[in-house]
Amino acid sequence: MHYLCRVNFDAYARTAVDLVNAPLDDLSQLRAVLPGPDWMCEDATERDLQAFRKAQRRLREVFEHGAHGREREAVEELNSLLEAHPVHPRISGHESGNWHIHVTSRGSAVSAEYLAGAVWGLSVWLCEYGSARFGVCADDRCGNVYLDTSSNNCRRFCSERCATRSHVAAHRARKKAAVSELASHSKAQLKPTVPAQPTLTPVG
Repeated sequence: MHYLCRVNFDAYARTAVDLVNAPLDDLSQLRAVLPGPDWMCEDATERDLQAFRKAQRRLREVFEHGAHGREREAVEELNSLLEAHPVHPRISGHESGNWHIHVTSRGSAVSAEYLAGAVWGLSVWLCEYGSARFGVCADDRCGNVYLDTSSNNCRRFCSERCATRSHVAAHRARKKAAVSELASHSKAQLKPTVPAQPTLTPVG
């Protein structure tokens, strides 16, 4: 992974999001996560796949901590990840005007290059915006993570699709509950009233 001209940390924070949300059953799915077909795709190995899976679990924990207000825990996990995936910047290129910065040393594995950039970018994002901007989709059928870029930190879903699906489900649930309540009320109204039996007083 390399940074062209000015470093766009947002873009590299989003590579962490892409990783957490990706299926990683095999190498073909791992290659789909990488930035492009020319980005070390053919160099990915089973060992890289294992490293990506481990980092994926730990990065999800960072988002879980942030989404639930546990900023100190999010910071501690990111610091641990920064130690596990250190950044060693170097300038690379072949001619003047085409220089760029790689985040790891020459010959590094695919996982080392990708994860160093992802963890670094997410750490910068936390320092800039706070971990409260780390979100987990509120749709129970989803669970994807996201970076909240809304103006008032009010985002609850990873996508418009999930938001619409959740709102439709909630509307149907409210409608069903209202119909059920009305039916119960109508049934109670129609229930016949049994007249009280007269009390007979014996004559002495």
